[in-house]
Amino acid sequence: MAAPVDDMFSRCVDPAKASNCVEARFIDKVKGKGLFAKRPFKKGDTIFIEQPLVSSQFLWNALYKYRACEYCLRALETAEENSRRLSGRAALSLPHPELCKVRPDRHQACPHCQVMYCSAECRQAAWEQHHRLLCIGSSHHDPDHPLNKLQDAWRSVHYPPETSSIMIMARMVATIKQAQDKERWQRLFSHFCSRTANEEEEIVHKLLGEKFQGQLSLLRNLFTTALYEDRLSQVSVCVSGHLSLLISFISKSEHTLQFKHLGLWVHACDALELPSQQREQLDAFIDQLYKDIDKGFFTDSHLIYECFLCCAGNHSCVPNAEASFPDNNFLLHLSALSDISPGEEICISYLDGCQRDRSRHSRHKILRENYLFVCSCQKCMSQMDDADMTSEEEEEEEEAEGETEGDDMEDEMTDV
Repeated sequence: MAAPVDDMFSRCVDPAKASNCVEARFIDKVKGKGLFAKRPFKKGDTIFIEQPLVSSQFLWNALYKYRACEYCLRALETAEENSRRLSGRAALSLPHPELCKVRPDRHQACPHCQVMYCSAECRQAAWEQHHRLLCIGSSHHDPDHPLNKLQDAWRSVHYPPETSSIMIMARMVATIKQAQDKERWQRLFSHFCSRTANEEEEIVHKLLGEKFQGQLSLLRNLFTTALYEDRLSQVSVCVSGHLSLLISFISKSEHTLQFKHLGLWVHACDALELPSQQREQLDAFIDQLYKDIDKGFFTDSHLIYECFLCCAGNHSCVPNAEASFPDNNFLLHLSALSDISPGEEICISYLDGCQRDRSRHSRHKILRENYLFVCSCQKCMSQMDDADMTSEEEEEEEEAEGETEGDDMEDEMTDV
């Protein structure tokens, strides 16, 4: 079912501008819908800015002492606090701390459960959207509270690096329960309830095998206890009968972002005009800081969100657009990686740069297991005749060939 136009652009910062720039239209039964340009874009242009329907931190973040706004996901720890946590150097002091844009004086806690927000505005927005239902008050340290039990069970199933969060589903249900226009929110979220198996390709998600059925049953029961409500028929069916749909949210409807607020401080330092000696000292300090951080156990923080318009963008191993978060919060900026002509499909990549450099077989393996499709982009089609082996196998083969060549050279030298 195609989404109404007002729904499609409703979460954009400038809906009218976005609707004049792009359109989502049906391609075929295999690819579904796609995102297409309605006007030309130059490399580096911002195509649109979008706020997610719902977002959440990964559940392991709290155990690693990472702090972010529970609504917009903006980092709550300063660059100095971040550096101390990641490097393990509790007494570390950063030069030029004024360059950090985090504003602790604006942070506010929920007065009932003490979860933190970056501002009064975010606290109020969360309360109005989903937190009124999910707030557990003084029970936030009670291990027997249904929501705490649900989160602990999820952690036991999904160890880092995480690719999804049970709280995404919880916030979806809570949003519908709190909403005045429940049908609209049900309609919006129904577009993310994709299947977990692609029957045509007989692809089954790697987390839905027999090994995980017991854990999924436990999650389903805990979720039903915490949030189930009969009259929310459409979403309740997804939750109580098919909680495994959550795992498939790793598909193109769900995105993972990494905040590098320490990197923002570093970039601000790079822009300083300093005498050469002070510049050398600052650069040496930053180099040593990154070395110390590399020795740590947890060097980055991930968060996850559902964006409506961006999810219409299909994957390509040679994308012409990418999502970024320059505002250090959940606002997604879709930008052009190359010039894009009117009518051209706008594609992002579900793979990172290193994964895109791997062999066609390796890329397909990742996409099949995690995103439930076989890529037929221009790059993959041009490599159809390549050997079906993973990049690791290729490396081993190259090493073996290198050893053989070395042996041949030794034989030749011996013959001489």
